[in-house]
Amino acid sequence: MTPIEKPRALVVDKDESRGREMVLFLENELQCDATLARDGEAAYNVLDHELVQVVVTDLRVQRIDGLRLLEIARARNPEVAVVLVAPDAELATATEAMRRGAYDVQTRPIHFERLRLVLERAISHQRLVLEVSDLQARLDHRYGIEHLTGKSPQMVTVYDRIRQLASARTTILVTGETGTGKELVAKAIHHLSPRRNEPFVALNCSALAEGVVESELFGHERGAFTGASAARRGRFEIADGGTVFLDEVSEISPNIQVKLLRVIQEREVERVGGSAPIAVDVRLVCATNRDLRELVQDGRFREDLFYRLNVASIRLPPLRERKSDIPLLVDEFIQDFNRENRKKVRGITRGAMELLMQYEWPGNVRELRNLIEGVVVFGRDGQPLDVGDLPNHIRSQAHATRNLNLRVGMTMKEIEQRAIEETLKATGYDKQRTAQILEIGLRSLYRKVKQYEIGT
Repeated sequence: MTPIEKPRALVVDKDESRGREMVLFLENELQCDATLARDGEAAYNVLDHELVQVVVTDLRVQRIDGLRLLEIARARNPEVAVVLVAPDAELATATEAMRRGAYDVQTRPIHFERLRLVLERAISHQRLVLEVSDLQARLDHRYGIEHLTGKSPQMVTVYDRIRQLASARTTILVTGETGTGKELVAKAIHHLSPRRNEPFVALNCSALAEGVVESELFGHERGAFTGASAARRGRFEIADGGTVFLDEVSEISPNIQVKLLRVIQEREVERVGGSAPIAVDVRLVCATNRDLRELVQDGRFREDLFYRLNVASIRLPPLRERKSDIPLLVDEFIQDFNRENRKKVRGITRGAMELLMQYEWPGNVRELRNLIEGVVVFGRDGQPLDVGDLPNHIRSQAHATRNLNLRVGMTMKEIEQRAIEETLKATGYDKQRTAQILEIGLRSLYRKVKQYEIGT
């Protein structure tokens, strides 16, 4: 995280002469890099594209008032120092502003010496917060949490679970839809654990045939099968002392389920074609995008193995449940792919971000990352990503949403029918996705489709 060398300041004042005076004060007395905005909309655009440490704004400004700018500024930078300038007659509103997080409230004529002291204290505090944040970021980099991005309550819960479980020896089951970052969680657990200096070995169980998975996990002796010209250690032996991560563990066959259960219980493996058990000390982390309880009920997964794997669990939320993290992810991905492709794309416009926030992301973070990689590669250096840079399926979903054609006087049944029809069109008549978007049960959706005689 870059330390504050020259604080960025924003002055919002419709009176240009008065605003210029404040800009000069901030630049000369506090060595700020200050910008003047004449109305709330211009101020919003600055806050949307730049990290600002100081905001001095009238309580009443055109288009977007000072209280709303306060909310926007604090959403972008929780430590920002917002000073509101209010008429004496609106001191009650000013008190509300302080409750919402304003750093100070002043009346005209402005007491510049007091303002200087207030802002010096605020900037000093922000520098301290950044130093602490920078230290935490470097610790996260050292211990492998930096690739998990998000500040939503759902992700904070995930971080807490990782830290609670990392030092234990217990087996962990990570659940979540495809593309949510289950392997990143496994790596974070490993790097926060006492085993961090030992191997982290991963295997995707769904990507290999049964015989190959067995050999990969447990190893094989020379001559165990055709082509086995030499003995080979399996993943458990290679990871001895460290961590084994089994992705899509739900896909392993019943035969391998039995052998995996033995490894967990006895802490030893037996190579394919061998007879001598080999002791191993590994931490096992498994992941699945399926409901193992349902597979147990259907007889496709051993109940005793399920209970061995599900000693402790971490659920990764789908991206649609933590949309507040999308701006953070987008910013991180733009920076990553700018660096990888030697590009200079400058962020993303508000309109494009709104479309990304509306989309449901069935492929989760992986889909978002792949999308941003593509648009950055074709993006224009020095310009932000805009609506026209986004793929058609992102723009078409928003187009469908804007064209619900609701009108005054429609009944709630008519509105509900229109919402179902347009959402079905936007999802290609995928009823399961439609039910998720509308936050209703699948059975309820089928019933309403029949009730409203919606053709598919």
